[in-house]
Amino acid sequence: MRKMMRSLFAFLAAVAAAQTPDAVYLNGRIVTVDPRFSIAEAIAIRQGRFTAVGKSGEIQKLAGPSTRVIDLHGKTVVPGFEDSHLHSAGGGPGVDLSNARSLAGILAAIRERVRSSQPGDVIVSNSDWHEAQLKEQRLPLRRDLDPVSPANPVVLVRGGHEFILNSAALAKWHIEKTTVSPEGGQISRDPDGEPNGELIDRARTLVSLPQTRLTLDQQIESWTQQFHKLHAAGLTSIRQPGISLEQYHMFQGMKSRGLLTMRVTAMLSAPPNPDAANVRAFIESSGVRPDEGDEWLKIAGMKMYVDGGFEGGRMREPYEEPYGKDGTFRGLELMPPDRFTEIVKELNRLGWRVGTHAVGDAAIDEVLAGYEAANREKPIKGRRWAIEHGFLPREEHFARINALGVFVTVQDHLYLAGPSLVHYWGEARAARVTPVRAYLDHGVEVAAGTDAPVVPFPPLWTMYHFVTRETISGGVLGPDQKITRQEALRIATMGNARLTFEEQIKGSIEPGKLADFVVLDEDILQADPKRIEQMKVLMTVVGGKTVFTR
Repeated sequence: MRKMMRSLFAFLAAVAAAQTPDAVYLNGRIVTVDPRFSIAEAIAIRQGRFTAVGKSGEIQKLAGPSTRVIDLHGKTVVPGFEDSHLHSAGGGPGVDLSNARSLAGILAAIRERVRSSQPGDVIVSNSDWHEAQLKEQRLPLRRDLDPVSPANPVVLVRGGHEFILNSAALAKWHIEKTTVSPEGGQISRDPDGEPNGELIDRARTLVSLPQTRLTLDQQIESWTQQFHKLHAAGLTSIRQPGISLEQYHMFQGMKSRGLLTMRVTAMLSAPPNPDAANVRAFIESSGVRPDEGDEWLKIAGMKMYVDGGFEGGRMREPYEEPYGKDGTFRGLELMPPDRFTEIVKELNRLGWRVGTHAVGDAAIDEVLAGYEAANREKPIKGRRWAIEHGFLPREEHFARINALGVFVTVQDHLYLAGPSLVHYWGEARAARVTPVRAYLDHGVEVAAGTDAPVVPFPPLWTMYHFVTRETISGGVLGPDQKITRQEALRIATMGNARLTFEEQIKGSIEPGKLADFVVLDEDILQADPKRIEQMKVLMTVVGGKTVFTR
């Protein structure tokens, strides 16, 4: 009998040990973002997942001798932030213009690089800047750049859709007064017809930038550093819209070596000059299956484009003057509608999801028409296809979006580029970018992100903009599109989890879900709205492991 009792006690002890948390976090303000937006005090974690959420006294009783006990001292905890549309954390080897606040600052940075370069070397900037951050709120063009670099070709990479060249660079690539803008691109010009240095979208293909080929170890080191920056901003998951097979395989290598600290959902880039046939051939040769992967790395479909960025979004109505070229400029068409429709139909047949870059209302027309055609062949509702950006939907778009179950990934481009968007489209249109309030009111499912490095990556900045509609240099634009803090937090967490079919495992702090969370120095639900932008991330935890502490 004693032997049986000892065995029973040993069994019960083993069961208890198996249920003992690895860590408990006590005395905090836990914003769970569960369906009721419950507020708790403490959490317990075991094997990378939340096992209990509740009062500090209740959670503390679960701790065993080996449990780590962390006192939060009243700090706020939220689910790990997720970014639905992030390319990179920015930086890179180019001239850093991110801190420039005037044309003089831009030119000083270029002049300094010229001094340290050999004659004829091509000087390239990084893309982490925008003219709206400058006092003059205009682009530095060819004739601004020439005095500081008369002999070295200069290419300023501005965002993801534009290059700005000096005269030496225009001469190097033979871009002249008679050069015709390629389809889907624009060579901007001075009043005398000479190129002013600005190349938009497909016009950039006229330039071949110097390429630095990184080894696999160098790529991994670069992404390890980027992940650290993103963790410091509170990010625990990112969705990358449009990566190469090489980069996807690199992430697979990081995962196999235990180096992947960020959860990555990847959309593959379509092959160059895509059509239905070469997209099929690319997929069949890739060896990648639709939606393959796990909680660390997974495929989410293919990224497509139909129009340009800030400076080339496809509109039904012309751009403002003088940018509108006498009422003729309505943006850039990067993909003819018939070809786009055939590609998305083919992707649908192959079982792949699609996320399509569409900025202007005419571009959204094209995307929805293509998606509807694919849906008529094989239903896409419930498969969470997406419109990336969706700056300027029209009223009739909302019902069509919902009929297809399409998500919209929304970003805070207006926060950075407000004055430029007013210049391109006029104040009324600019003030609607991006209409998150309207999307939510019409029941559209949205997921928040940044488009970094086009826009700075801190998710707290995005939430601040969505809540206040403040911009860096243009004041408040579109106050009718403000959303609540709870809504901003939900679309930055659960909205993203739903987009990637992961709402059962992340996006909120609930038992059974992955232990991804962030500790903030202030209460995001109660602090002054301005403080949201300035809050500090004190700790970021992914799968129960601390990946950043301040």
